Amino acid sequence: MSDTTPELIASNKCFDGWLKRYKHQSSSTGTEMIFAIYLPPQAQSQSVPVLYWLSGLTCTDENFMQKAGAQRLASELGIAIVCPDTSPRGTDHPGEHDSYDFGSAAGFYVNATEAPWSENYRMYDYVVDELPALIEEHFPVTDKRSISGHSMGGHGALICALKNPGRYQSVSAFAPISNPINCPWGEKALAGYLGNDRESWKAWDSCELIASASERLPLLVDQGEADDFLAEQLKPEALKQACEENGHPLELRLQPGYDHSYFFIASFIDDHLRHHAKALGA
Repeated sequence: MSDTTPELIASNKCFDGWLKRYKHQSSSTGTEMIFAIYLPPQAQSQSVPVLYWLSGLTCTDENFMQKAGAQRLASELGIAIVCPDTSPRGTDHPGEHDSYDFGSAAGFYVNATEAPWSENYRMYDYVVDELPALIEEHFPVTDKRSISGHSMGGHGALICALKNPGRYQSVSAFAPISNPINCPWGEKALAGYLGNDRESWKAWDSCELIASASERLPLLVDQGEADDFLAEQLKPEALKQACEENGHPLELRLQPGYDHSYFFIASFIDDHLRHHAKALGA
């Protein structure tokens, strides 16, 4: 049982379901956390499976729910969608708000080991363990889970699935940071949260985790070819190589003309929802 019951902040009816925002006290981060949940109309009479969506740098729980256009098809498929925040809030550690790619709104879905971040920045524990337990206790959902995300959140979705065989029915990502130990965003975040021992970073890198994965959950990845971050930060070619070398199923779709924005996500979110619905039995 969780320590606290989530407190409703806002509620909007949407495609005969309900989009709701809640806040609660988190034992993982030691802070108040906010999450959004879309409950499809089927949840009024039965428990439904859940897709967890992890957002990218600078985002909150609201970006996906307001911009992706996922509720229409989720209401038809009977899938709940849960969006956590991207970092703890209100801790005000020195330097926490100085840049967009580290600290506030940039938790990177790891468990920090370096002070002062280790006190609160345990987004991996929050996303994998605490939040699903809270959702399954307080909402009409089953224990069937899938996970997806964008950019930093795509990285988060991949590592959560790869590190937890059997926990998720399916996984997908949009423009994920595929090889964070070898890109500027990842190197900055991992050094800050985990210290300078690069060997320890490998536990949070999809390309490294694929080699030892005990479950070969198929990966669906969409990547825009006009993405400004493609070459320097995202490195889908490294993910493709790791999957090929280790026999891990990957559907990598390079989408001509698309960038890194939610216009890209909205264009292909239905494919991802159907991918997850099939695995969830929705």
